[in-house]
Amino acid sequence: MTTTIVDAKSYKRLLQELEQHRKQHERLKLLFNVTRNITRELTIDRLLLRIMDEVKNVLNCDRCSVFIMDEENQELWAQVAHGGDEIRFPSHLGIAGYVATTGETLNIPDAYADHRFNPNIDKQTGYRTRNILTIPMRNKMRNIIGVFQALNKFGGPFTRDDEELLDAISAISAGQIENAQLYEEQKKTFDSFIETLATTIDARDPMTAGHSKRIAMYSDEIAQIVKLTDAEREVLRTAALLHDYGKIAVREAVLTKKGRLTPEEFEHIQSHPEFTRRILRKINFSRKLKDVPEIAGAHHEKIDGTGYPQGLRDKEIPKLSKILAVCDVFDALTSQRPYRDRMSFFKVLHIINRGAGTDFDDFYVAALKKIRLDRILLILEDEHKENLRPGDLRFLSHFTLTDLMFVYAVDEPTPEQQKLVRVFTKYYVQNYEEVR
Repeated sequence: MTTTIVDAKSYKRLLQELEQHRKQHERLKLLFNVTRNITRELTIDRLLLRIMDEVKNVLNCDRCSVFIMDEENQELWAQVAHGGDEIRFPSHLGIAGYVATTGETLNIPDAYADHRFNPNIDKQTGYRTRNILTIPMRNKMRNIIGVFQALNKFGGPFTRDDEELLDAISAISAGQIENAQLYEEQKKTFDSFIETLATTIDARDPMTAGHSKRIAMYSDEIAQIVKLTDAEREVLRTAALLHDYGKIAVREAVLTKKGRLTPEEFEHIQSHPEFTRRILRKINFSRKLKDVPEIAGAHHEKIDGTGYPQGLRDKEIPKLSKILAVCDVFDALTSQRPYRDRMSFFKVLHIINRGAGTDFDDFYVAALKKIRLDRILLILEDEHKENLRPGDLRFLSHFTLTDLMFVYAVDEPTPEQQKLVRVFTKYYVQNYEEVR
């Protein structure tokens, strides 16, 4: 009888141990999956979204926010919160501020029963907070760099197991968030370097001031229309900003000459794409930007092989170079110069259309014509945006270059079509003293 009782107790203890091992295994599996998923993201925006999604799924709760400490401004901020916009507040306020300041974990089963909860937030958002789990996020040095906050667990309040799980996720996330912040800082530094190079080149020739930046903006509009990947868009933007860098090797007298170029001068200025390619090859671009020199150096190639510097044809030309080619000509035709006004927009569209299939890729000409007119004006008037009336931009946002071309072709435009031409032309033909 005694043996049976002992065996029963041993069996019960064994079952308990097995259950503990099962829970531990499940937890490790969850943490492995969370780690695998969040380490795929490099940008801070996407990383925070991914982390919040993972926490919601793991803790089976309605919402999650990740508040990041801004030491310089003594604020906590959430870049993205499920169901809300970016928020910032002093780092000592509220439940998140309390946890960031004290380093304590707060598991509040009834939010409205806790004096630290501010019910006005629910009133402003229309949300109803029931329970809250808030945990500090520490880096490897054990410094608090932010706060995790989970809201409204389904089926009851948050448990001790939830606390331990969120604490583990917080530790994993802290390192990844700091890596993402470092990556973002390095990217901003690189981007500012590229923009400085572009500005330096544009400054050599007052006639083309802002040209490289506008090419980057037009190119990105096309990139979005044809659904290029984010990685391709970054390559395109970098190549666009640097596409004319070879002009640094062009004699200034030739570069700024207002009259007709001699054959020798024309040949000299045509060398700038090759100089662009050679110079950019000396920059230690990251692996994902390694094709920038070839793309930037081919922006004067033409589909029919009559372009320069290599005389490439159609499929030999990188697709991103084809985007640069049509944007480069479009900007040149629509830009003001100290010695002339902008070319009539009707003539610009005629030239672009005429070059489709010979100078330019048909596909990207069609994409250019899909750009909304408000976007066209915002790029054209990048340095004078304050002159654009919001009401006019809203009206033009309903039309594309294709729509404008259609209006030019009809004999009797409707009142709305007449307004379209009138509003767009009002901005397109105006001059500014500094460019006369």
